Amino acid sequence: MEKEKITSIFKLFQSANPNPKTELEYNSDFQLLVAVILSAQSTDKSVNAVTKNLFLNYGTPKLLIKLGIEGIESHIKSIGLYKSKSKNIFKTSTIIEEDFNGKIPGNRQDLESLPGVGRKTANIVLNVIFQQPTVAVDTHVFRVSNRTGLAKGKNVLEVENNLLNNIPKEYLQNAHHWLLILGRYTCKKKSPKCHMCLIKDICEYEQKIKY
Repeated sequence: MEKEKITSIFKLFQSANPNPKTELEYNSDFQLLVAVILSAQSTDKSVNAVTKNLFLNYGTPKLLIKLGIEGIESHIKSIGLYKSKSKNIFKTSTIIEEDFNGKIPGNRQDLESLPGVGRKTANIVLNVIFQQPTVAVDTHVFRVSNRTGLAKGKNVLEVENNLLNNIPKEYLQNAHHWLLILGRYTCKKKSPKCHMCLIKDICEYEQKIKY
């Protein structure tokens, strides 16, 4: 896609939603990290449902360590992969408490060394907590990037690199949120709502649905 088109798309995003936010609910940097770990293959809604009580009573690394793996399981068993997520949260809480003085590390290498934290999770944390211009590519962002022509790629890393290269720097900080919102509510996998899409006149989707 031409640079002028890309710039126009992000101008529209910014105009419609100047300060996009994650839909995950949290009250601290650590809680955001835990919520993102839990969000793997789970909806933000389902994650918020289990973290409401978890964070209210066990919202710090020390408290989660004291709660233990089985205790964590009892709070999050309604979401997918809860057993492995419980182990990862317990181990990550322990590492953060013992190796990082209870603070979330602000670099990719340390973040990705934490159990349950991959590149996507690290990108979200670096973007939201540390205000770094990273772009986390989940299924929604991957689909939107390829479908619209913004940044085509065969895999997540290729799409991420293309987005970083294609998107004007002034829009990178919020790019992930805008693309995620578009993919989650409008540019859906099945039956995309092209007729109500903010960028329908710029999008290069060949099978664009017209009404």
